[in-house]
Amino acid sequence: MKQLGYLGRDVEVVSINNTQYLVASCDSCGAIGMKELDAFKISWFVTGKLTTRVALLEVLSTGAVPQLLTVAISNEPNPTGDELLKGVNNELESAGLKTLPMAISTEKNMPTQQTGLGISVIGVVQKNNLRLGTAQLGDDVYCLGLPKVGSELSNPDDPEIAQVKAIQALLGIPSIHDIIPVGSRGIRREAEQLASTVNSRLRIDPSCILDLDKSAGPSTCLVFSSSSSSSISTSSSSFLSTKGLNHGFLNFPDLPLSRIGQLY
Repeated sequence: MKQLGYLGRDVEVVSINNTQYLVASCDSCGAIGMKELDAFKISWFVTGKLTTRVALLEVLSTGAVPQLLTVAISNEPNPTGDELLKGVNNELESAGLKTLPMAISTEKNMPTQQTGLGISVIGVVQKNNLRLGTAQLGDDVYCLGLPKVGSELSNPDDPEIAQVKAIQALLGIPSIHDIIPVGSRGIRREAEQLASTVNSRLRIDPSCILDLDKSAGPSTCLVFSSSSSSSISTSSSSFLSTKGLNHGFLNFPDLPLSRIGQLY
């Protein structure tokens, strides 16, 4: 199977001029909502909010600034479309992106019995700020948040899962290098992908108690590499402090942080 995405990531990166890249990501969600034949019943608000979050996290983790968003709704405008869009808009507001331009399409010709949603986010990043492939040998690798999926996700504001504000805080810490949102492939696969982009390998910390192979659903956690000299504390599985972080995570006291291992 052909490996899709830039450096195996769930984004595509295209040079648009001498100084900038265009970064694109998308996420799809099917049979999750309140339709008759939906496999998992949950409010359309939550479906819209979490699907939007995934696409935003993917683009933001590269260092790019979102410029626009598209919403493809494979259902009627009302009530499904309206409720999905409430979730989309709520997530944008939570991320400080309330005014992000948006293109929207709904299904107006055919009746549907399952929820279908696709979100795309397009961003721009200065070439010297692209954060892909920036990890270094000797970096420690961490997981922020817990992998959750399905019925574990009734609350999109669960303090144990990663949100856009958390990744924005990570981006402001100089000692942190690559950041990868975790999806259905699980923590181990994403951490190994992070290592492979810089021709290194991952040595797993035997004290790590996370289920490294569990699906993280809509990117409920993320992995990142950090200079081993940054001395990140993971006391009680909470993100407490780093030498390079004095303020960024004070608003996320319950967001779990676990050391996965080290690049070698």
